[in-house]
Amino acid sequence: MLSLNNVEVIYDGVILVLKGVSLGVREGGITTLLGANGAGKTTTLKAISGLLRSERGEVTKGSIEFGDARIDRLPPHDIVKRGIVQVFEGRRVFEHLTTEENLVAGAHIQADRRRVGEGIERVYGYFPRLRERRAVQAGYLSGGEQQMLVIGRALMANPHVMLLDEPSLGLAPMLVEEIFAIVQQMNRQERLTVLLVEQNAALALTIAEHGYVMENGRVVLEGTAEALRENADIKE
Repeated sequence: MLSLNNVEVIYDGVILVLKGVSLGVREGGITTLLGANGAGKTTTLKAISGLLRSERGEVTKGSIEFGDARIDRLPPHDIVKRGIVQVFEGRRVFEHLTTEENLVAGAHIQADRRRVGEGIERVYGYFPRLRERRAVQAGYLSGGEQQMLVIGRALMANPHVMLLDEPSLGLAPMLVEEIFAIVQQMNRQERLTVLLVEQNAALALTIAEHGYVMENGRVVLEGTAEALRENADIKE
Protein backbone atom coordinates (compact mmCIF):
# COMPACT_ATOMS: atom_id res chain seq x y z
CA MET A 1 0.00 0.00 0.00
CA LEU A 2 1.23 3.45 -0.97
CA SER A 3 -0.09 6.23 1.24
CA LEU A 4 0.23 9.98 1.68
CA ASN A 5 -0.58 11.28 5.13
CA ASN A 6 -1.39 14.99 5.52
CA VAL A 7 1.38 15.95 3.08
CA GLU A 8 2.33 19.58 2.55
CA VAL A 9 4.72 20.64 -0.22
CA ILE A 10 6.40 24.02 -0.46
CA TYR A 11 8.38 25.42 -3.41
CA ASP A 12 11.12 28.03 -3.01
CA GLY A 13 10.54 28.03 0.73
CA VAL A 14 7.35 30.08 0.48
CA ILE A 15 4.88 28.74 -2.12
CA LEU A 16 2.50 26.21 -0.55
CA VAL A 17 1.36 23.83 -3.31
CA LEU A 18 0.03 20.76 -1.48
CA LYS A 19 -2.07 21.54 1.58
CA GLY A 20 -2.51 18.45 3.71
CA VAL A 21 -3.01 15.79 1.03
CA SER A 22 -3.98 12.33 2.27
CA LEU A 23 -4.68 9.41 -0.05
CA GLY A 24 -4.13 5.68 -0.36
CA VAL A 25 -3.28 3.53 -3.36
CA ARG A 26 -4.36 -0.08 -2.96
CA GLU A 27 -1.79 -2.73 -3.84
CA GLY A 28 -2.59 -4.35 -7.18
CA GLY A 29 -5.27 -1.79 -8.03
CA ILE A 30 -5.71 1.24 -10.28
CA THR A 31 -6.34 4.52 -8.50
CA THR A 32 -6.91 7.78 -10.35
CA LEU A 33 -6.12 11.32 -9.28
CA LEU A 34 -8.37 13.85 -11.00
CA GLY A 35 -8.51 17.63 -11.17
CA ALA A 36 -7.93 20.67 -13.34
CA ASN A 37 -4.54 22.08 -14.31
CA GLY A 38 -2.79 23.51 -11.27
CA ALA A 39 -4.71 21.37 -8.79
CA GLY A 40 -1.53 19.71 -7.52
CA LYS A 41 -1.74 16.33 -9.23
CA THR A 42 1.72 16.32 -10.82
CA THR A 43 3.28 17.73 -7.65
CA THR A 44 1.75 14.80 -5.77
CA LEU A 45 3.44 12.35 -8.14
CA LYS A 46 6.77 14.15 -7.85
CA ALA A 47 6.51 14.07 -4.06
CA ILE A 48 6.07 10.30 -4.23
CA SER A 49 8.98 9.91 -6.69
CA GLY A 50 11.34 12.08 -4.67
CA LEU A 51 11.74 14.57 -7.51
CA LEU A 52 10.81 17.78 -5.70
CA ARG A 53 14.34 18.76 -4.70
CA SER A 54 15.40 19.19 -8.33
CA GLU A 55 12.67 21.85 -8.63
CA ARG A 56 13.37 23.57 -5.29
CA GLY A 57 10.44 21.88 -3.63
CA GLU A 58 10.18 19.79 -0.48
CA VAL A 59 7.75 17.90 1.70
CA THR A 60 7.54 20.06 4.81
CA LYS A 61 4.80 18.24 6.69
CA GLY A 62 3.26 14.78 6.77
CA SER A 63 4.69 11.56 5.40
CA ILE A 64 4.69 9.28 2.36
CA GLU A 65 4.84 5.56 3.07
CA PHE A 66 5.24 2.50 0.86
CA GLY A 67 4.69 -0.81 2.56
CA ASP A 68 6.04 -0.39 6.06
CA ALA A 69 8.66 2.22 5.19
CA ARG A 70 8.66 5.98 4.95
CA ILE A 71 10.00 7.12 1.56
CA ASP A 72 9.58 10.91 1.45
CA ARG A 73 13.15 11.43 2.64
CA LEU A 74 14.73 9.06 0.11
CA PRO A 75 16.52 10.12 -3.10
CA PRO A 76 14.79 9.24 -6.40
CA HIS A 77 17.08 6.31 -7.29
CA ASP A 78 16.31 4.59 -3.98
CA ILE A 79 12.59 5.02 -4.58
CA VAL A 80 12.97 3.39 -8.01
CA LYS A 81 14.86 0.50 -6.40
CA ARG A 82 11.94 0.01 -4.04
CA GLY A 83 9.71 -0.45 -7.08
CA ILE A 84 8.07 2.92 -7.77
CA VAL A 85 8.51 4.45 -11.23
CA GLN A 86 6.99 7.55 -12.81
CA VAL A 87 5.95 8.04 -16.43
CA PHE A 88 6.11 11.77 -17.00
CA GLU A 89 3.65 13.93 -18.90
CA GLY A 90 4.84 14.86 -22.38
CA ARG A 91 6.32 11.59 -23.69
CA ARG A 92 9.95 12.21 -22.71
CA VAL A 93 11.86 9.80 -24.92
CA PHE A 94 15.58 9.82 -25.71
CA GLU A 95 15.04 11.09 -29.24
CA HIS A 96 18.40 10.10 -30.73
CA LEU A 97 18.32 6.56 -29.35
CA THR A 98 16.39 3.78 -31.04
CA THR A 99 13.20 2.39 -29.59
CA GLU A 100 15.04 -0.63 -28.22
CA GLU A 101 17.89 1.46 -26.83
CA ASN A 102 15.28 3.50 -24.94
CA LEU A 103 13.94 0.29 -23.42
CA VAL A 104 17.43 -0.83 -22.40
CA ALA A 105 17.92 2.55 -20.71
CA GLY A 106 14.86 1.80 -18.60
CA ALA A 107 16.60 -1.29 -17.20
CA HIS A 108 19.54 0.62 -15.73
CA ILE A 109 19.02 -0.94 -12.30
CA GLN A 110 19.09 -4.44 -13.83
CA ALA A 111 22.61 -5.88 -14.28
CA ASP A 112 21.56 -9.28 -15.66
CA ARG A 113 21.58 -9.06 -19.48
CA ARG A 114 19.35 -12.10 -19.82
CA ARG A 115 16.69 -10.45 -17.71
CA VAL A 116 17.02 -7.26 -19.73
CA GLY A 117 16.29 -9.28 -22.87
CA GLU A 118 13.32 -10.92 -21.19
CA GLY A 119 12.06 -7.50 -20.14
CA ILE A 120 12.25 -6.21 -23.71
CA GLU A 121 10.25 -9.19 -24.95
CA ARG A 122 7.68 -8.59 -22.23
CA VAL A 123 7.28 -4.97 -23.37
CA TYR A 124 6.93 -6.07 -27.00
CA GLY A 125 4.22 -8.48 -25.88
CA TYR A 126 2.16 -5.55 -24.62
CA PHE A 127 3.17 -3.18 -27.42
CA PRO A 128 3.73 -5.16 -30.67
CA ARG A 129 4.07 -1.89 -32.57
CA LEU A 130 7.29 -1.15 -30.68
CA ARG A 131 8.79 -4.41 -31.93
CA GLU A 132 8.10 -3.28 -35.49
CA ARG A 133 9.76 0.06 -34.72
CA ARG A 134 12.60 -1.29 -32.57
CA ALA A 135 15.41 0.09 -34.80
CA VAL A 136 13.80 3.50 -35.41
CA GLN A 137 15.09 6.55 -33.54
CA ALA A 138 12.52 7.48 -30.91
CA GLY A 139 12.27 11.04 -32.19
CA TYR A 140 10.69 9.70 -35.39
CA LEU A 141 7.96 7.75 -33.63
CA SER A 142 4.38 9.00 -33.62
CA GLY A 143 2.94 10.51 -30.45
CA GLY A 144 1.09 7.31 -29.67
CA GLU A 145 4.19 5.19 -30.22
CA GLN A 146 6.22 7.48 -27.97
CA GLN A 147 3.62 7.12 -25.23
CA MET A 148 3.81 3.35 -25.57
CA LEU A 149 7.59 3.61 -25.39
CA VAL A 150 7.73 5.62 -22.17
CA ILE A 151 5.31 3.21 -20.50
CA GLY A 152 7.33 0.26 -21.79
CA ARG A 153 10.56 1.86 -20.62
CA ALA A 154 9.11 2.27 -17.13
CA LEU A 155 8.03 -1.38 -17.16
CA MET A 156 11.67 -2.36 -17.80
CA ALA A 157 12.44 -1.42 -14.17
CA ASN A 158 10.10 -4.22 -13.00
CA PRO A 159 8.06 -1.83 -10.86
CA HIS A 160 5.52 -2.63 -8.19
CA VAL A 161 3.90 0.80 -8.65
CA MET A 162 3.64 2.89 -11.82
CA LEU A 163 2.79 6.59 -11.59
CA LEU A 164 1.22 7.70 -14.88
CA ASP A 165 0.97 11.44 -15.54
CA GLU A 166 -1.60 12.45 -18.20
CA PRO A 167 -0.98 9.58 -20.65
CA SER A 168 -3.90 10.71 -22.85
CA LEU A 169 -2.53 14.21 -23.43
CA GLY A 170 -2.43 15.14 -27.12
CA LEU A 171 -3.40 11.70 -28.43
CA ALA A 172 -6.26 10.69 -30.71
CA PRO A 173 -9.19 9.05 -28.86
CA MET A 174 -8.66 5.63 -30.47
CA LEU A 175 -5.00 5.57 -29.42
CA VAL A 176 -5.92 6.64 -25.91
CA GLU A 177 -8.41 3.79 -25.60
CA GLU A 178 -5.76 1.34 -26.85
CA ILE A 179 -3.16 2.55 -24.36
CA PHE A 180 -5.60 2.53 -21.45
CA ALA A 181 -6.63 -1.02 -22.33
CA ILE A 182 -2.97 -2.06 -22.24
CA VAL A 183 -2.46 -0.37 -18.86
CA GLN A 184 -5.45 -2.32 -17.58
CA GLN A 185 -3.97 -5.52 -19.02
CA MET A 186 -0.62 -4.84 -17.33
CA ASN A 187 -2.42 -4.25 -14.05
CA ARG A 188 -4.20 -7.59 -14.28
CA GLN A 189 -1.34 -9.72 -15.58
CA GLU A 190 1.53 -8.17 -13.61
CA ARG A 191 -0.46 -7.22 -10.49
CA LEU A 192 0.97 -3.79 -11.22
CA THR A 193 -0.30 -1.05 -8.94
CA VAL A 194 -1.14 2.11 -10.91
CA LEU A 195 -1.69 5.70 -9.79
CA LEU A 196 -3.12 7.50 -12.81
CA VAL A 197 -3.25 11.29 -13.09
CA GLU A 198 -5.82 12.42 -15.66
CA GLN A 199 -7.87 15.45 -16.63
CA ASN A 200 -10.20 13.21 -18.63
CA ALA A 201 -12.22 11.97 -15.68
CA ALA A 202 -14.70 9.91 -17.68
CA LEU A 203 -11.89 7.97 -19.32
CA ALA A 204 -9.85 7.44 -16.15
CA LEU A 205 -12.87 6.19 -14.23
CA THR A 206 -13.49 3.45 -16.79
CA ILE A 207 -10.35 1.59 -15.68
CA ALA A 208 -9.82 2.82 -12.10
CA GLU A 209 -11.32 1.23 -9.02
CA HIS A 210 -11.00 4.25 -6.76
CA GLY A 211 -10.47 7.95 -7.32
CA TYR A 212 -9.52 11.22 -5.67
CA VAL A 213 -10.36 14.72 -6.90
CA MET A 214 -7.93 17.56 -6.20
CA GLU A 215 -8.56 21.28 -6.18
CA ASN A 216 -6.11 24.01 -5.17
CA GLY A 217 -3.69 21.59 -3.57
CA ARG A 218 -6.26 19.67 -1.55
CA VAL A 219 -8.23 16.45 -1.95
CA VAL A 220 -11.84 17.60 -2.06
CA LEU A 221 -13.58 14.37 -3.01
CA GLU A 222 -12.87 10.65 -3.00
CA GLY A 223 -14.78 7.46 -3.64
CA THR A 224 -15.14 4.37 -5.75
CA ALA A 225 -14.91 4.87 -9.49
CA GLU A 226 -18.56 3.89 -9.80
CA ALA A 227 -19.65 6.52 -7.29
CA LEU A 228 -17.51 9.21 -8.89
CA ARG A 229 -18.90 8.42 -12.34
CA GLU A 230 -22.36 9.23 -11.00
CA ASN A 231 -21.27 12.43 -9.28
CA ALA A 232 -22.78 15.48 -10.98
CA ASP A 233 -19.71 17.65 -10.35
CA ILE A 234 -17.43 15.06 -11.99
CA LYS A 235 -19.73 14.75 -15.00
CA GLU A 236 -19.40 18.47 -15.61
